[in-house]
Amino acid sequence: MSLQFEHIHLISSDPDATALWYVDVLGAEIASKSEVRGAPQINVRLGGISLLVRGKRAGEAPSTTAPMQQFADYASHNEWGTDHFGYTYKGDLYAYADELKAKGATFSVDPYEFVPGAVISYVAAPDGVSIEIVQTK
Repeated sequence: MSLQFEHIHLISSDPDATALWYVDVLGAEIASKSEVRGAPQINVRLGGISLLVRGKRAGEAPSTTAPMQQFADYASHNEWGTDHFGYTYKGDLYAYADELKAKGATFSVDPYEFVPGAVISYVAAPDGVSIEIVQTK
């Protein structure tokens, strides 16, 4: 196949704080910092994926994204576009969620058995971004 996954691009109200959240809470690393078209851009590496976190460019007026909500609100979470991005966790997701909470993470959806053999959760990341973390058995 000719296509290969390259990055996820996040627009942040505070790119430095957002990048540090991914480092401090999820164990990411900052690969590079630069300025692109008048805005700061930080390349954060997490789980083999690049997250490009950039600030506001002149003339932009980004709106806030609504994070994933707990159970009953799934039906009302129906915006067009990217809903979330996800990672697989190899281990006990319930225990990992407790570790992340101790580092300051907030879960918009706490871990639960979504279907037999699969536990899912959603972390509320900065700027309204939702990150799904899945444990399969």
